[in-house]
Amino acid sequence: MEVLEKLMTYQEFREIEFDEDDDFRYELLNGILVRKGSPTIQHQRIAGNVYFNMRLLVEEKSLGEVFSAPLDVVLDEHNAPQPDVFFVSKDRSFILDEKEQVVIGTPDIVVEILSPGSVKKDRIEKKEIYERSGIREFWIVDPSYRNVEIYRLAEGHYELFDFIEETGVVKSSVLEGFEMELSKIF
Repeated sequence: MEVLEKLMTYQEFREIEFDEDDDFRYELLNGILVRKGSPTIQHQRIAGNVYFNMRLLVEEKSLGEVFSAPLDVVLDEHNAPQPDVFFVSKDRSFILDEKEQVVIGTPDIVVEILSPGSVKKDRIEKKEIYERSGIREFWIVDPSYRNVEIYRLAEGHYELFDFIEETGVVKSSVLEGFEMELSKIF
């Protein structure tokens, strides 16, 4: 007899009472509760640099809002990741649920910063979730190799839009006017 594992829903995830002394963060990926360790100094520095530079442009031109983890992004009943950095355009501000204090829907850009324990999850699992959900642009920032991969959604699938390494400049196809030297990320 086959035993089927029940997938957790976002509502069930929200109802879990985590221990206040718990040093971990959690996200829901494909109906499975995933525990995330505390980010490193390097990870936080990179996330802060991307967030700060993206937010400067977004606020200056009133384009929307930029957020950073931890914040649930509810993509569907079984997926609520907490992207490291993400952008929600003014046109999509309806996905910001002020009452529940979560994002319900797809941001325009999602940025994930790799860590040794997240490579498979970020490169494969989250990429598939973001693609399936229709997130227009997905960045993978790799601190080990000091590069950035930018994927753009085209006809429902991600295509590598740009690969920036060494002394290149990161440019978004979604956030018009956004440019950031790679050296300012790392």
